[in-house]
Amino acid sequence: MLPVVLAELLSDPLLSVEEENDLLAIPMLDITTGYWRRAGKLRADLLRRQYRPKLADTLIAQTCIDHDLPLLTRDRDFRPFARHAGLKLI
Repeated sequence: MLPVVLAELLSDPLLSVEEENDLLAIPMLDITTGYWRRAGKLRADLLRRQYRPKLADTLIAQTCIDHDLPLLTRDRDFRPFARHAGLKLI
């Protein structure tokens, strides 16, 4: 589980205690050294290219890139990360 995804899932006001506990039991991916710098530079690069990447999407993409993990999503907002930063999409 990516930390930012966990935060998004836990923000659901209708989430039950049981669901919360299930989410918290999923192993968390580590944030690697230099992560915040790389994420900021990645977002800046896409902004320069006239994209409007959301910060949460950038953090998700950077974590997947760092861990060489594909991202399973239907969200088209991740396409620029695949096109310009090497994010693998499924």
